[in-house]
Amino acid sequence: MGSFSIWHWLIVLLVVLLLFGSGKISNLMGDLATGIKSFKKNMKEDEPDASLAESAPPAATKPAGSIGGPAGQAEPAATTTSRPAA
Repeated sequence: MGSFSIWHWLIVLLVVLLLFGSGKISNLMGDLATGIKSFKKNMKEDEPDASLAESAPPAATKPAGSIGGPAGQAEPAATTTSRPAA
């Protein structure tokens, strides 16, 4: 019971082919191969792109238009509103 026989694997393969079709599986394998080739190509690059390092803003400054959280803001001026007496 520990291992499957060749007949089990053939039946599983047949079910997978019936569910997905051979076209989808071949497209999926082609996409996987393209992804692996792209990954290997990018791993071979020794030096990071210098233009990315120059265009990146320094980490200490806040990006323009960012919204600070409560800890980063000063307390707003207290405003008093008058309510009618109940």
